[in-house]
This record gives sequence, C-alpha cells and structure tokens, in this order.
Amino acid sequence: MINLKSLNADQRKAVEYDNGPEMIVAGAGSGKTRVLTYKVAYLIDNGYDPESLLALTFTNKAANEMKARIHELAGAKAEKIWMGTFHSIFAKILRIEANNINYKSNFSIYDAEDSQSLVSNIISNFDINLDNITPSSVKHRIGFLKNHMILPNDYRKNHVKSFIEEKIADIFEEYQKRLVANNAMDFEDLLLKPIDLFNSNEKIHQKYKKKFAYLLVDEFQDTNKAQYELLKLLVTKDCKICVVGDDAQSIYSWRGANIGNMLDFEKDFPKHKIFKLEQNYRSTKNILLAADSVIKKNKDQILKTLWTQNNEGELLTLVKCSDEKDEAFQIAKAIKQEISKKKLSLKDFAILYRTNAQSRALEDIFRKEKLAYRIIGGIEFYKRKEVKDLIAYLRVISNQNDEESLLRIMNFPQRGIGSTTIKRMISFARKLNINLYDTMARVFEVIDIKERIQKNVKQFRLLIEKYTGLKDKLSVGELSRALVDELGVLRIFKEENTPESIARWENINELLSALSEYSNSNKDAKLEQFLEEVSLVSDVDNYNQGNNVVTFMTVHAAKGLEFPIVFISGCEEDIFPLSNRFSTDATLEEERRLFYVAITRAQQKVYLLHARSRYRFGEVAYQSRSRFIDELDTNSYFELNGGIIKKSSVRKSKKEIFYEYFENVDYETFDQENKSLRPGSRVMHDKFGLGKVTQVVGFGEQQKATVVFEGNNIKQLMLKFAKLKVL
Repeated sequence: MINLKSLNADQRKAVEYDNGPEMIVAGAGSGKTRVLTYKVAYLIDNGYDPESLLALTFTNKAANEMKARIHELAGAKAEKIWMGTFHSIFAKILRIEANNINYKSNFSIYDAEDSQSLVSNIISNFDINLDNITPSSVKHRIGFLKNHMILPNDYRKNHVKSFIEEKIADIFEEYQKRLVANNAMDFEDLLLKPIDLFNSNEKIHQKYKKKFAYLLVDEFQDTNKAQYELLKLLVTKDCKICVVGDDAQSIYSWRGANIGNMLDFEKDFPKHKIFKLEQNYRSTKNILLAADSVIKKNKDQILKTLWTQNNEGELLTLVKCSDEKDEAFQIAKAIKQEISKKKLSLKDFAILYRTNAQSRALEDIFRKEKLAYRIIGGIEFYKRKEVKDLIAYLRVISNQNDEESLLRIMNFPQRGIGSTTIKRMISFARKLNINLYDTMARVFEVIDIKERIQKNVKQFRLLIEKYTGLKDKLSVGELSRALVDELGVLRIFKEENTPESIARWENINELLSALSEYSNSNKDAKLEQFLEEVSLVSDVDNYNQGNNVVTFMTVHAAKGLEFPIVFISGCEEDIFPLSNRFSTDATLEEERRLFYVAITRAQQKVYLLHARSRYRFGEVAYQSRSRFIDELDTNSYFELNGGIIKKSSVRKSKKEIFYEYFENVDYETFDQENKSLRPGSRVMHDKFGLGKVTQVVGFGEQQKATVVFEGNNIKQLMLKFAKLKVL
C-alpha cells in the first residue's frame, strides 16, 4: 500500500481523486512532479494495469526521473508504464502502425537542422530567389503552420494572400512530399500523423483508446493544438484523465503552446474537478512575494496565491550596471562574495538571460575571472557537425530512403563526388521517379559523369550495403566503431592536428563511448531505437547539476530547474520584456510569465541586473530598466547600495536616466599612488562628462590616458591635471 503521509492535504486529495477528469493547477515549486509520481503509483496500487497508464511529459529528463521515482514506490511494475514525451510515445505508436500510413517502420526523424536543409534544397531546386524567402524563415513558417494543424491544401486555400505566400505554399507542398519519399518525419509529423491515423482508421483508433485506461499529462500549459487533440482522441467515455499545469508558467506560444488549453479543458470536460497546489517548497517568502506581485498584473490567469512555510530569506538585490561588461563583472564579483560568505559551490549559481546573445559578455568576464561555467542551449552535442555526419551514416544504414542524410555524407570523408555529380544524379532520380540511393547503383547510366567518379559512387554504395547487412548482426556500439575505423575519420582529424580537428576527434570518441554505453545498457536495442532517442534528445535532457560549474541559460531552458542563487541579467525594456512594441496584451503577458518563471527558479536569493547602456545591433544603446522591476513589491528588494527604490511618477528618457545614474554613483578622485585607473575604467570629467578609458601610457607625472567621452569624443589627457573621477 502506497504511503501518502508525506503529502500535504491538497496534494493527497489530488492523488486520491479517481472520479472523472481532473486538472491540478500546480504553482511553481509546489511539488507537481511529486504529486504526479504518487498519482501513478497510487493507480497501480489500486488495481490499474501499468500497461494501461499513459503518462506524457515534455522532456526525456522529466520522464526518466518520474519513472525512477515510481519504481521506488511501486516496484518493477513501473517498467511497464507507457511514459515519455509526446514525441517519443507517438513515434513508438507510429513505428508499430507505419504500414497503415504509407511509411516503413525504420523512418528517420528530422530535427530542425535537417528540416531546414530539406527546405534549402527545395528552394534551390525551384530556383526561387527572393530576399524574403530564406530556408530558416520558410522552415519557421512551416513549423508554425503544422503546430496549428494547417497543412498545404488548407494553407493554399484559406491563408495565401500574396505572391510570397504562394511560393511558401509551393515549398510547403513539396516539403511534405519529400518527407514521405525520404521515409522521414519532422517533429510536427510525430503529432499530426497519429491524428490522421486515428481519424482515418477506426479500428486502430479503438485499439489505443481501449489500451489506455488512464491518461496523465505533465506541463499541460505547454501543450499545443495537436497535442490536445490527441488527448481528446484517446480519452475513453469514463474520462479518466489527469492534467497537471501552471498557467503562470505558459511560456512557449512561439512554438505553438496554447494557454487556452487549460481554459478549454473546463469546457471540454464539464464534469472535471480542479485541485490547486499553492504551498511552495522551493523558495523563501521574499522570493514568492516578488514573483506574486509581478504575475498578479496579468489578466488571463487562474487565480492562486503561493505561500510557504520557508523562512523570510534575503531580499532580492537590484544591481544597476554601466554596461554589459560591468554587469558580467558585478555577477562574477557577487558569486565570489556569496561563495566566501555562505560556503557555496559554483554549481549553486545560475545566470539566466532572455536571449542567447547575452552570454558573450558573461563568457569574456568569467574566463578572465577564472570562474568555470557551462552554457545550456549552446551548440548541443548531437548537433555538432562531425557528430551529425556520423549519425547521418547510421541513418542511411537504417533507412536508405533518407536523401537528406545521404546528401550530407556523399562526400564525407572526401571521395571525389562533387556537387555537379550530385545534381546530375538527383536529376536522373527525379526523371525516373526513383530515390537517390537506387540511382547510385545505376550511376553508369547517368550522362556526363566521369568513369573515375562513377567508381567512387559505386564504392560508396557498397560501403553502405556492407553495414546495412551488418546492422542486425552487430551491436550499435560495435557497428559504429567498425564504421568509423573503415572511414578513417579519427585518423584524418588527428593528422590535421589543429585545435578544431582535435576537438572533432574528441567529439567522435565521445559519440562512440555513448554508443557503446547504450549497447551495454540496452542489450537487444536496434539501431533505429538509438537514432530515435538521439533525434528527440534536448540539451536540457543532458543537464547534470552535479558538475561544479556556474550554469548559463535562457529563462526558457531553465523552466523545471531550481538553484540556490539566481542572477537575472538584462532586466531592461526591449530585452526583458523583449520588445515594448507589443502587438497584443497576450504577448506582454507571456513575457511577464517568463519573468515570473525566472524569479521562481531561485531557492534562497535572486539578483536582478540592468545596464544603463548596452552594445546592441552594432552601436551603443541607452537602456531603461524593465517595467517588471517597477511592478515588484517594493518590500521585496533593495538596491545594491542599500537604498530603497523610489518610484518616479515622471517617465524619463533613457539618456536622462543614464546620466542621473552616473551622477548619483559614488566616484573616487584618481590617485596616482592608488593606480586605480586602467583600460575599461569608467570616468567622469567636469567638462567632457562620462567616458571610458581605452589606454593608459607612461609613468609618474608623465602618465596619460586616452578616454572616449560621449558622442565619440576622444581625448588624450595628462592625468596629473585631468581631475578625473573614477567609477
């Protein structure tokens, strides 16, 4: 019998409820994962067949953690639960039912880069040359349309209103055809194809509807239209469904997430019951006061008030900085002070920012200050070129129809098969309506390809045939290591002996280790299973809080994580919120939810940082602080200099605020003995105003400084007479 004594009263009611549709509105840090874990274990304990439970999450990391916890509570039965991300679960169903949707079960799954490559090839084939049509913009548009369940015919019929949209419709239509021809699906297809399957084949629809007696969904506020449609298709007449979410943490509308799904749930399931989890176990009272004071400004929300039995904790610290380098320096300085004062480790700190571009200044300063860090959301391991190249080999070995992967490796390592040869082969393939792999076997029929190159193509195809024959005889680890040895890529990278080639050599070895580890952990696993896991992995899935480094990440990437101390950088208008030219209130409300998510990642302490100037788009921009700071409860924070913020009723210009800040900051007069002036120092001069030192030369009374003042006014000053004040 599952012991529920460790749950609070609200959590326990939510776990025990089994009388129809249920929505658990779980505030940040309120233990939603714990509740969902206990709910699944409780259902198993009360007679539900584990194989009839479908539990859907948004990251593999969350799924694996929950499965491990359920195993602790319910034992080995937990292994039989259908638990995973929406994409992985429905990819599994699609492989089982592939022959019913015109696919083979070994279909490839294209990530964003693969999809963009396919779009690029289509644009090239169509010979479209318009400034407004780029592969990335078209891929983004196609993804947006598919997330909203709009397919080519519907798009052309109901949404095309311009010449450019007509061209996008052509590309979209060809894109869908090429996916089918390549026996491949993109991420959106993994949700759309099951809907098509269930709607067109009632027998299969009923098969899965009967199979799953209970549906459980984590992070329900992040579901898009297709995901919600799938849930409704699978719910039985008994309405055994439990969704867990927090409308205040809905931050993914840009990828199709629809906060309205939480509101529609009440309409679609009129006999539903709502449970609210409002006790926060993560943060201090002051952190919750700050977060609550901001999120209450949103109109579209399910009202709740987070509370905690944790202590008051420290007030939030608001840090005003001169520019992005000063901001990075202030963060590094604060981290050193916190470590010294509280005996913390580097892994206890996270620096969150609105956009990835903000990490550059942080990296520069952290390297100088010798503070170890790691960026989450940089170039992910499986997206590095040399890793993707080897993965492409494995995908072609698994699925010879995968033209995008085949094109990627046709001349890697170099084997004398150039772009002209490839174009002629593709033209031949299209004319005879065969795939590129079959064309390689008939390369001698292709006009204008030299005999030497024909032999190279033939040898390449024989290589693929060899490993296709071995893939079911060798483990994934053995197969990949033999392939790498035969290709000679490790030798090539080692012989180049540059820092870049050595890094690539290390990445290939890391991949081989991952493949061997996968083989050892999954003795009977097929190559297709490994490729599917790789396709659906995200950088956050690989996040390991055990590494003793400071974590850099966007706020989006941080959702679901927690850290003792959090720095939120760039709290300025046009950065966070991202733009003050909001087309709708809904966009601003999502930015506010994002700010709420950032604050609630912290357990003990939050630093909010904003700069008075920042280098943006190639020039210095004067920044005004974020409106979200002005929305904070004034009792929840203090400025770095200890003064309480006084809200101004007069809206000042960015430049006025900029000067006002520097006029009120404590400066010290330059002291020759102190030698406090150096390149990068901020200074104030009675006549020239605010400036930045770019060079200091000479010694003693002959020492000079080159200073760039406002308006790019460059002056060389003799320090003995300059009367500079140093920030």
